[in-house]
Amino acid sequence: MLVGNPLSPISMLFNLVILSLTHAQEYKITILFFSRKRQRVANRASYMDNTKLHQQRRGSLIPLSPTQMLWSSENGTTCIKDDKGVNVQVILRCRPFSEDDVRAKTPVVVTCNEDKQEVIVTQNIGNKQTDKIFCFDKVFGPSSKQKDLYDQVVDPIVKEALEGYNWTIFAYGQTGTGKTYTMEGEGGKSKNGEFHEDVGVIPRAVEQLFDTLEAQKAEYSMKVTYIELYNEEITDLLATDEKLKKHISLMEDGKGAVFMRGLEEELVNSADEIHQILQKGSARKHTADTLINTQSNRSHSLFTITIQIKEISSIGEEVIKCGKLNLVDLAGSENILRSGAREGRAREAGEINKSLLTLGRVINALVDHSGHVPYRDSKLTRLLRDSLGGKTKTCIIATVSSSIHYLEETQNTLDYAYKAKSIKNRPEVNHKVTKSASVKELYTEIKSLKQELHATREKNGIYIPHDRYMSEEAAKKVTSEKLELKSKELIDLQELLIHQQNLTSELSQKLVNTERELKQSKQDISDLENKLKQANETTKEKEYFILNLLGSEKTLTERAVKLHSELENATSEVSSLFAKIEHKNHIEEGNKAVIKSFQKILAQHLEVLHKTIVDSVTHQEQQLNAIEEHMKSFVSEHNSAAEGLQIRVEKINDVFASGIKSLVELATEFSGNSETTLGNINSEVVKHSSALAELIREASIKVGDILDDLHGNLDDQEQSIAAIWQKQHESQLRAYQTTQSASSITVKFFKTLSTDILSVIQMLEEAKGMYDQKLDEFSKKYEEYADDENKQLLDKMAELLTNSNAKKKQMVQTEVDGIRSYIGSNTYTLHDKMSNMHSLTSSTEDEYASFLGKTEKNYIEDKNTTQNGKDVLISIFQNWTTKAKMGNEGWSQVQESINSLQKMHLESFDSKIKDALETNQAIHNQLSSVGSTTLEEVHSQSLTSTEYFLKLNEEENEGIDSLTRNSRDAMKDMETAHSSKIIEITKDTEKCLINEYMVDDSFFSTPKFCKLPSKLNAELNTPPFEVLLDSFQKVQESGDANGVFLGIINGG
Repeated sequence: MLVGNPLSPISMLFNLVILSLTHAQEYKITILFFSRKRQRVANRASYMDNTKLHQQRRGSLIPLSPTQMLWSSENGTTCIKDDKGVNVQVILRCRPFSEDDVRAKTPVVVTCNEDKQEVIVTQNIGNKQTDKIFCFDKVFGPSSKQKDLYDQVVDPIVKEALEGYNWTIFAYGQTGTGKTYTMEGEGGKSKNGEFHEDVGVIPRAVEQLFDTLEAQKAEYSMKVTYIELYNEEITDLLATDEKLKKHISLMEDGKGAVFMRGLEEELVNSADEIHQILQKGSARKHTADTLINTQSNRSHSLFTITIQIKEISSIGEEVIKCGKLNLVDLAGSENILRSGAREGRAREAGEINKSLLTLGRVINALVDHSGHVPYRDSKLTRLLRDSLGGKTKTCIIATVSSSIHYLEETQNTLDYAYKAKSIKNRPEVNHKVTKSASVKELYTEIKSLKQELHATREKNGIYIPHDRYMSEEAAKKVTSEKLELKSKELIDLQELLIHQQNLTSELSQKLVNTERELKQSKQDISDLENKLKQANETTKEKEYFILNLLGSEKTLTERAVKLHSELENATSEVSSLFAKIEHKNHIEEGNKAVIKSFQKILAQHLEVLHKTIVDSVTHQEQQLNAIEEHMKSFVSEHNSAAEGLQIRVEKINDVFASGIKSLVELATEFSGNSETTLGNINSEVVKHSSALAELIREASIKVGDILDDLHGNLDDQEQSIAAIWQKQHESQLRAYQTTQSASSITVKFFKTLSTDILSVIQMLEEAKGMYDQKLDEFSKKYEEYADDENKQLLDKMAELLTNSNAKKKQMVQTEVDGIRSYIGSNTYTLHDKMSNMHSLTSSTEDEYASFLGKTEKNYIEDKNTTQNGKDVLISIFQNWTTKAKMGNEGWSQVQESINSLQKMHLESFDSKIKDALETNQAIHNQLSSVGSTTLEEVHSQSLTSTEYFLKLNEEENEGIDSLTRNSRDAMKDMETAHSSKIIEITKDTEKCLINEYMVDDSFFSTPKFCKLPSKLNAELNTPPFEVLLDSFQKVQESGDANGVFLGIINGG
């Protein structure tokens, strides 16, 4: 539907937006329709399989398509509709006292009058009894029977349901008031086929439905659903055990109709089948034992019966009439403290009370005709949406207890039930569907369902038929093209709108100019009209003069005749003239008194006004002086604040300067300490290097002396050994091969050792920069290495001397050379080379162990030969041992000196480094402290100054507002007083000049005074020009030309 003027650009734009939204909504509804269609066809297929035998018995009846969902009255078009609506029917039922209440003699607070359909609630408030009366459509007291309620209330409802209406009956009330008893009842059929007197509404309604349909011999089908709403979750009570655990989704279509996907519908053929279904569903319902009710329902149950009846229309066509009966048993509201609910039961009670509270809010909104009804706040209200304000007829059975213990709950139930009477539904008779249309729709949907099933079985990624998919894609494409076209049209319309706005702006400017020109033209016309008016007045004035002159000539002649008679009458009138003059004098005296009194009163009022004005001026001067003083004080405070701010800024600058100065001093101190520390470390390194070099030099001298002494001793013993040499020549030859292999191993060992020492020297030169880091590690490893090397050298020297003097000499010389090269090299070695040398020494030691074994074998063989030279060799060996011990002791002293020197320097380095670290940490802490202190002080000063200025400005604004507010109030008071005084003066003026001032009303009856002309000078003249002009002006003012004309003649 288009709105607005079609030619207006804004209306076109608005209509385009509406069309776009309509297409989008139609597309969404179409998608939702297809999804619902599949579910309906699936339900319908199951429905047709189950009803096959029943249809054979009933005839050719085909059940209606279940497009009419559970709680929807959307049955296509309708043939009857009540536009005014029908009120919800409310029935009140009061349960009798229980045995416990009778024994306790509980007071009765609810009285039911079934004849007047009234319920009276008695309540004592402050020792005063108050009665509240509620009127309902039907009232059933405690003594009423199940059959009475059914015959009067439910029986007509069942008949209307068979006529094609949708009806809903639900029981509402507190827990334990008989809702389930009313809806389901107790007991069953007796042997004679009659119901027990306690059977409820549902079994009786089912029995009536089947009895009526069988009596009519109608072809029909009937299906039922039974659901439970427990903790806001919907469960199908007729589903299998596997599906019972699955909750049912509650959905809405595009028109607001509510339906449930996957709900089981069972086809029934007799009342006994329905009774079995009821027993099965009731057994699955959630019930619990509470302090109020031993069999309390913990959920809402909804039992729906759908009846489809075949009829023959007036034109002989078979049609299907559909009716629906919804029977609802609501869970009762309960007080947790009274019911004793705990944990899970308390949660159940909370959910029940929440849903019932939402139901009450819906009832209130419908009664108040609110724009928003909160149906969606609970699933219960969504299910009952069509029954409350919808297209379904509704009957509420409100159950209450007459006990005083439940007075509050009873009043709430009565209030909601009484309000529900005002709810109007718009019931409609369901449309009668033809058999052919129903069959055609079923075949179409079955074909579509088969295609979808085939596509699903293929599992090729397309779960809908290809044709439908292509058609939907084409529809989407068409829709997108339409949207794109509409978007382009929208852009064009926006451009047109901008053009129209520009055109409107130009036309508005032209209109303003035209109005300005029109105003000027009107002004010119007004000036011309004024000139024309003046010209007309001048013409009238001249015509008047001419007429008066002509009249004057005529009347002058006539008056000349009358003057004599007037003169004669003047004498007789003089007496009356003097009386009139006396009367006028009296009136003038009174008027003078009135004027004098008025003058006095006016002077008083003016004096009061003058005083008021003077007071106001004084007050204003005081206010201005106060404002001036306030501004002066504000300026002085502002100046003082500015000076304080300047002082704070200077302080901040001083703080920054002091902080920067402290930082510079700390940095200078840090630099000096660093240079001092580095100098100390450098001096310690130099000192350590020189001391170590001196120590090594002294050790080398001592070792050289020892070796020279050994060399001299060897020369002295050379002659002695030469004598023994010949004797051992054979032994030496026999041990030659073994000695040669040992010599080659030893030479190889010392060559490798020499190579490693050279590489160590070279690496030492590269590792001088790492001296400080490796010094401690080197000290420990050097000590271990020296001990191991000394032990190895001594052991090898002792072993070689026992075998061969030449070998001893060679090994001693080699060891001495090795020691000299080792001492001559730098004592700083690396850990990896020492490890290599240690492994090499170990391998050499192993080879020497095998060599010693061979040597020992040879020694045993040569023992007899060498026994003769034993004494000589022992003396030589003792002498050599003494010298070796002296060398060992000297070397041990050198090693201890080196260790002590290294330890001393390491301690010195550690102390220097530790002092430097402590100094650096102290400087870092001082820098941090100075920086944080400076920032905090600056931040504090800035905040204090800013807050002070803000506070000063706020106080100044409040002061000025207060002063100006007083001035405004004073001016308003003065204006009020001045206005009242002016009104009083105006009233006094009107009273004096209009009411009290006397006027002589007999002026025109008194003879006018005229000067009697003398007989010598009397002559008749026309009026002068000035008199005529004055007369004309009076004529224009009064509009009476004749009267003034005569006055002019008389005055002449």
